[in-house]
Amino acid sequence: MGGPLHGVRVIEVAGLGPAPFGAMVLADYGADVVTVDRAERAVGAPIEAARSNTYGRGRRSIAVDLKAPGGVEVVRRLTDDADVFVEGFRPGVAERLGIGPDDLCTRNPRLIYGRMTGWGQDGPMAARAGHDINYIAMAGPLAHIGRAGQPPTPPLNLVGDFGGGGLLLALGVCAALVERSVSGQGQVIDAAMVDGAALLSAPMVQAYLSGFLHEERGTNFIDSGAPYYDAYETADGRWLSVGAIEPQFYAALLEGLGLAGDDLPDQDDQAHWLEMKDLFAAVIKGRSLDEWMSVFEGVDACVGPVRTYREAIDDPHLKARGTYLDRDGVAEPAPAPRFSRTPARVERPPAPAGFHTDEVLAEAGFDTAAIDRLKAAGAVA
Repeated sequence: MGGPLHGVRVIEVAGLGPAPFGAMVLADYGADVVTVDRAERAVGAPIEAARSNTYGRGRRSIAVDLKAPGGVEVVRRLTDDADVFVEGFRPGVAERLGIGPDDLCTRNPRLIYGRMTGWGQDGPMAARAGHDINYIAMAGPLAHIGRAGQPPTPPLNLVGDFGGGGLLLALGVCAALVERSVSGQGQVIDAAMVDGAALLSAPMVQAYLSGFLHEERGTNFIDSGAPYYDAYETADGRWLSVGAIEPQFYAALLEGLGLAGDDLPDQDDQAHWLEMKDLFAAVIKGRSLDEWMSVFEGVDACVGPVRTYREAIDDPHLKARGTYLDRDGVAEPAPAPRFSRTPARVERPPAPAGFHTDEVLAEAGFDTAAIDRLKAAGAVA
């Protein structure tokens, strides 16, 4: 069988970051995703360059010039029979192009219209430019990420763009599809990275507001403040992750480090955390990463290697799980999560812009003569 979204048709306007990531997830789950690329990108687009674009996996590409005569009508025709439409424009842009919710949902009342922005469709900041760091800064998470005495540390762009953005967009689409199965009606999804970053912070918000965690970053048990929850450099310049929060794991950690018999402060005596961090750092620096992994082999001390992405691809556990897959020599994360009956999979490799233009247009009811006219007008490529 196909994935859990087999039979769902998605039209996605090409963009950057979160919206393409959300569409990639939908494609992984079995949806038939058609990307509307810019027509100029289709000219001389090499297949080899497209193959390394993980964002583009699993879907087909049609190249359209939305400003050329007939271009907008092509997109409208494509969405007439679609289940989902996804765009990542600033608020108001889709409306000005003629492919806003009123334009498309009036023609197809069952259409689920997904909108991906940073600040959302309304509010004082809605029209402003921004990036992941700005959204997570405004929503709160960034202030609490980093080491004591150091500036806030951007966690790549995982929290805003991908976790709070594209992934929640995909979740919203899935929820709307479930609701439509009851009501028969589509709806508009306003997915904003600032909202998503706040939602991901739900447990942290209460922990800080209630005083359970200190507002000063790098001083808590899960933000590098505690000696038993941090990464330590090994003798060979690599890093060992330590997450021995529970007492039994902490006892196993001390045993592995050769400190079990020493007169040490209580695990949660914060007055001695810096002293204990220095002790752990000195001990762990004395052996290589592989040596430490041998010491903790089979031991539940919540200790593990810090892998780069390049190293993670070859990790024995991840290889056994198939966490990363090899697609024509290109390594990339496999679809997740796992489904027992309708497994998610990568159905097709990334394609150059416009690679499937004729095929998709024919499916939408355009005959050969109509396609030729659209090409002559510059509406498609």
